[in-house]
Amino acid sequence: MIQYIKRKDLDVEKYDACIENSIQSRIYAFSWYLDIVAENWGVLVLDDYKAVMPIPWKKKYGIKYCAQPLFSQQLGVFSIEKITESLQEQMITIVSDKFVKFSLNFNADNSLTSKNIVSMKNYILELNLPYETLFKSFSKGRKHAVKVGEKKNLSIKNTTIAALINIQNKFYNYPGFSAKKLSEISKTTLKTNNGLVLGVFKDDVLIGGGLFLKSNNRITYLFSAFIDEGRKLQAASFLIKSIIKRNENSNFILDFEGGNLPNTAIFFKGFGAKFEEYQQFTSRKFPFNLGFFNK
Repeated sequence: MIQYIKRKDLDVEKYDACIENSIQSRIYAFSWYLDIVAENWGVLVLDDYKAVMPIPWKKKYGIKYCAQPLFSQQLGVFSIEKITESLQEQMITIVSDKFVKFSLNFNADNSLTSKNIVSMKNYILELNLPYETLFKSFSKGRKHAVKVGEKKNLSIKNTTIAALINIQNKFYNYPGFSAKKLSEISKTTLKTNNGLVLGVFKDDVLIGGGLFLKSNNRITYLFSAFIDEGRKLQAASFLIKSIIKRNENSNFILDFEGGNLPNTAIFFKGFGAKFEEYQQFTSRKFPFNLGFFNK
């Protein structure tokens, strides 16, 4: 049986256990993470938390709609055991019928066949080999970029998310960026040793850095920011090379969390990363009765 459970009525222990042990596990789906990034959320639950589908939602003019939260690339269905495409489609139908607008990114381990699907791009790199072997798979451009950083004596040290947010505010203009949510993600993950904020330094001056999240066997490159000099000195490539080297010969996968923009795809692919497809489902309608989601 599939039922919708509001956040306040959720068995958090069972829900998080399902996310932790699921085939599709992603850090974005844990209850504490959704509490930070989603304005509101509930969950479709199969039986006794055998499978779950978190539903982030907002309200505008009194009408609820489902929208992908910031800092959460992939959500969708999470299950302890492999589930059928028909069950995934059934869960989508239950939810999409209750919202005027429903837009959600499913994870790469989900498989959807609906006509309302758009394919999205991501890149991942398995870190189960020595760094020297992984480096051989870098493109000519990325190898050169890494060597530029080494020649310029760049160094990697821990830094603060506040310092990187300052760089973001000064050198970037991203509508909708939330320093508050990013700070909370960093604060929470650093406490639990699931987060790492690394800075790239030139002569002890911070020229950029990034926030990396660890969950199960996945390292997610969630956020980065670089000053103009940092970009000139190839600080981004030097940072990624450093995280790859730190985790060589491990069972971790480095999730670059991007690739839809052509230049970004070329950049990440240059580290020997492989393409990972995930799907975005979108539907629009105006039902006369929005059902149990509006109760």
